[in-house]
Amino acid sequence: MHTLPDTPAAAAFRRTISSPLKLRLFMLRSLPMAYLAGLRLREITPERAVITVPFKYLTQNPFRSIYFACLSMAAEMASGMLAMMHIQGQGRVSMLVVGLEAEFTKKAVGLIAFTSEDGPRIAQTIADSRASGEGRTVVCTSTGVDQAGDVVATFRITWSFRAK
Repeated sequence: MHTLPDTPAAAAFRRTISSPLKLRLFMLRSLPMAYLAGLRLREITPERAVITVPFKYLTQNPFRSIYFACLSMAAEMASGMLAMMHIQGQGRVSMLVVGLEAEFTKKAVGLIAFTSEDGPRIAQTIADSRASGEGRTVVCTSTGVDQAGDVVATFRITWSFRAK
């Protein structure tokens, strides 16, 4: 796996969001539904991020599993946290989800952990946008596994970045 250099701005962002209180305040202000759903950051490095979503009253569907929208929130947040980290210190960079594809392979119950290992690809896409002055897209994969280690869902999220 390609190891990215760690910039001071990215390290500062990781320190901030690794504080449970600061992350909850950020989510309450900017992502209130993620806050209410109980999404949590388990891990973040320049290469990967892991976000968890619990099965609870607010995340359930009528089939006694986690509602697909809550799963997609966690999947998007895994790659989104990587994207937010990599735009730190890069000047103005807009980011937006422009596509989403999902596969559901098992009933999602318990605590589901979504992992995105697309940090290097995100960083390269942002660098390409900065160099060209044009928007660039990257497809990120977030894989959700249950506590037994079984894959419950795979999301492919297309992010658009435009350095200004």
